[in-house]
Amino acid sequence: MSGPIFLEPSGSEQDTLMLRLSDIQPPRRRPRWAADDSTLTIRLPWLGPDDEAVSRLAAELADRIGPAVHPYEVAAILEVEGLSASTIRERYGHPNLFSLAAALFELVPRTFPEPAPAADPWRPDTARCLLRGVLFALPGLAYLLTAPLWNAGEHAPALIVAGLVSWAWGQALGHRAHLRLATGRGEGGRTLLAGAPMGAVLATAAAAPLADGMPVLLTAAAQSLYLAAAGVLLVLARERLLLAALSPLVAGAVVLPWWEPGDLARAGLPALALLGTLAATARALRGPLATPAVSGAARPPALASLPYGLFGLAAGVLVLLEAREEPYAVIVLTVSMGPAEWLLYRYRGLSVAALRATATPTEFLLRSTGVLALCLLGYLLPLWPAALLIGVGPAALLSLGAALWIALLLQAFGVAWPSAVVCLTAAGGAGVLTLLDLPPGPGDALALCCGAAALYLSACALWLLGRPAPHA
Repeated sequence: MSGPIFLEPSGSEQDTLMLRLSDIQPPRRRPRWAADDSTLTIRLPWLGPDDEAVSRLAAELADRIGPAVHPYEVAAILEVEGLSASTIRERYGHPNLFSLAAALFELVPRTFPEPAPAADPWRPDTARCLLRGVLFALPGLAYLLTAPLWNAGEHAPALIVAGLVSWAWGQALGHRAHLRLATGRGEGGRTLLAGAPMGAVLATAAAAPLADGMPVLLTAAAQSLYLAAAGVLLVLARERLLLAALSPLVAGAVVLPWWEPGDLARAGLPALALLGTLAATARALRGPLATPAVSGAARPPALASLPYGLFGLAAGVLVLLEAREEPYAVIVLTVSMGPAEWLLYRYRGLSVAALRATATPTEFLLRSTGVLALCLLGYLLPLWPAALLIGVGPAALLSLGAALWIALLLQAFGVAWPSAVVCLTAAGGAGVLTLLDLPPGPGDALALCCGAAALYLSACALWLLGRPAPHA
């Protein structure tokens, strides 16, 4: 043979070679891909692909077919829809599932929608953070109630030393308790049960050489016991129990402007608040202590909590230096610790959002810088009018607040030693300048040292937290 055999007739013979069944069933619209009727194939027109039905199916499943990257994904979608082989043949005119999937894949344009926004894993509990700020300040009402019963010039040194030791010990114990709580509630509860009384004993012993008589020593012991018990409740997130225990102090302070309670009530109400705090602590520890111990759990090294304790000591000294010049500023700073904690959560949440929205380390560094500046300004801006309201200079208060907040931010990411060393250096420098009465003066010295510490810690935060890894 010199050429191919033409199987497609080109003349009138196609009318006789075509098997027409129009008398049996009306023919459907020819598919778009059919060029003409020139064929010797015995074709049943209604058994070809039905473009109209396929288009309707594509419109119904467009939102699910669009993100597919291969026809097999469309086939899986059709299987989930429950399309049987007979339905595919009879309704859509395709021989099998994969043929229909390929047609739908070609018909629907590719779309790749953004995934649904994930929930913020660091969403703060606003009410709890504000309550913690109030709880930090409420114990000061005890000194307001008992002020006529003691001499601040003679008795304050013992209480200050006891408070500094309690603050440092409480920071270290809180860190260690959180590490143990990650292992189990029982481990955390036993750590608090052993550490809190030990801290109270150490603080009382440190105050003993400065105590002028047994009443002062008992007062220092009561203060130490309260700080130890309150620390346990705060670690266990039992803020409402602590608020209820402090209600006698609140009631006594509220009536002071209109009623003189007398010496018995002035001493009894703080004692009642202390007993309530101890009872609340015992109740809060009962559940964790009843939890069985985790077998084979490794204990974290004690030195891991040392920088947190040193930071607590440095923060106590800095606050003490501020109180020496501006007592009311300490109240503002103490209450602000609640919003400060809220902003620490917001920083972590915004950093995770920045991580999801950026594609390069440089972009993330720029966004991280903006997040740090936003959160720091959000903490400092309310302190400015508060300082003006109570009539104190804002420089020392703002610089001290900035240094403490950034140090707490670094600690939240486990970067403890830079915070401890920088804050200890600032406290030592400001303390020397203040005690020796060297220029630029007590208030300016504190502002200068805390400002330098805040700048250095800000650089540390950008260097260490401006990378994606700590937030992944």
